[in-house]
Amino acid sequence: MEEIIKKADILIEALPYIQRFKGSTVVIKYSGNLMENETTVKSILLDIIFMSSVGMKPLIIHGGGRFITERLAAEGKETKFIDGLRITDEEAIKIVKEVLLEVNNNLVEQIKKLGGRAKGILPEDELFKVKKAFSKGFDLGFVGEIVQVKRELLEELLNQGFIPVIPPLGLGKDKKLYNLNADTAASEIASDIRAEKLAFITSVKGIMRNPEDTETLIPMLIKEEAEALIEERVISEGMLPKVKAGLRSLGSGVNKVHIVNGRLSHSLLLEIFTDKGIGTEIVLERNKKE
Repeated sequence: MEEIIKKADILIEALPYIQRFKGSTVVIKYSGNLMENETTVKSILLDIIFMSSVGMKPLIIHGGGRFITERLAAEGKETKFIDGLRITDEEAIKIVKEVLLEVNNNLVEQIKKLGGRAKGILPEDELFKVKKAFSKGFDLGFVGEIVQVKRELLEELLNQGFIPVIPPLGLGKDKKLYNLNADTAASEIASDIRAEKLAFITSVKGIMRNPEDTETLIPMLIKEEAEALIEERVISEGMLPKVKAGLRSLGSGVNKVHIVNGRLSHSLLLEIFTDKGIGTEIVLERNKKE
């Protein structure tokens, strides 16, 4: 009986958040590094389906970089990056497209099997208008920079109760396909549709003052504090593009950015629907954690 009462208490704790966020949009960046373990994938997707079922409007933009690197290596192609962007030649972009669409289809099918409604977005749907990207004047090949997001496409799907599942691919004016940075794409989408939240599901607990010590997790940061940690290089490497993308979205109407560990069971629900949360929350101004 005590266990049943505890479950009821958890639901009651979640109630104010369910009421508050009903009808709000949440953009979820799902790291490709978290797609190998079936239990982890199921936990993350169930969280997202739960959000949709209680009236929120979640959408997913996924990565797949690890799978792309493995596929390129199998084809005998070396992977090179500049400022975190994969140099993508004409042969590589075909592999990138193939891998990302496989990942996309797999996520859509799994959401459906778990009882959710999902719709994969194809590059041909032209969700992103992009232009060729350069890094410090260096030609990256078929790597794009987002110019515009077709907001009405996402709004139509969300209003119909679908969970849009989006690969980081876009078409340029030249009708050629371009690879996109998924963190940046998530930020652009969140900003354009003025999402309530932007959540990065990662393989770490959140932002830690000492990256080697999980006990130094920082539950909440305001924008200025996060910028200071970037200057101090406390936020670096793989966390840096996520935080920078999140900060850009905060300046464009997004209310909160969350960074959570997807390997912890139901981490997304614990972060959004409980009083304390379990990851790092970034906001413009300091308020009580919601």
